[in-house]
Amino acid sequence: MSNDQIKKVLLTLRKSAHDFTVILSGKKSRKVHGLYKPDTREIIIHNKNFTNDNELMYTAIHEYAHHLQFTTSATPISARTHTTAFWNLLHTLLFEAEEKGIYTNPFEGIEEFRDLTRQIRGKFLEGSGTLMKELGKLLVQAHELCEKHGTIYSDYLDRVLALPRTSANIIVKAHTLDLDPRVGFENMRGLVSIRDETARGRAQEELRAGHSPDMVKAKYGASAPPKNPRDALQAERERIEKSMERMKKRLKEIEKRLTELEKE
Repeated sequence: MSNDQIKKVLLTLRKSAHDFTVILSGKKSRKVHGLYKPDTREIIIHNKNFTNDNELMYTAIHEYAHHLQFTTSATPISARTHTTAFWNLLHTLLFEAEEKGIYTNPFEGIEEFRDLTRQIRGKFLEGSGTLMKELGKLLVQAHELCEKHGTIYSDYLDRVLALPRTSANIIVKAHTLDLDPRVGFENMRGLVSIRDETARGRAQEELRAGHSPDMVKAKYGASAPPKNPRDALQAERERIEKSMERMKKRLKEIEKRLTELEKE
């Protein structure tokens, strides 16, 4: 594929309001397959790293995601930042590329990967989800027993089970909300944080459909950034100001304690 052909394909996935250039370096790199230069808006691909166009296209889409994020973000970001927003954008582009036949998912096309995926999903992901739901049921019983016998549930968690309270709460919620164990316990953790029942159900279905955790988090997470650039910048400024105030307060406390220690 030529530079212009790659650019044309990328533009069929998502239009860019800012022009960019695709450059095939003609080199092999041990460090990276490609990179994006924000100052010149260049996508550089080390095409000698690849054995076929499908591998090359994955890197092209990855670097194009950097371009789109850098040129559209409401707040200033690094061109190499791999945030939840970036992974959400990349995975969304890959889904669209697969639907349009631009890119083929090797994990679905290679039989060895399909066999391994079935083992991991069935035995470990679903297995962990099922075990944690069963544990959640037992923890509910433990709470009831503590109330029955006048003992402290948190003390039972801390000293008997050595189970962190936050983890115990998540495990119990996974049971009481009757989450689908097929998504795996780590994804169940994320689902627990979604308060709206309808949104939580949709998020669970999207995970079952193959959407990545970052895609689901970006769509249903509580910390989704404001869409209005002014609101986003204002929110970012307020977060920085609060952080600075906390740091100043903590610095004063440290200086006070140091002074006290010097007098002792």
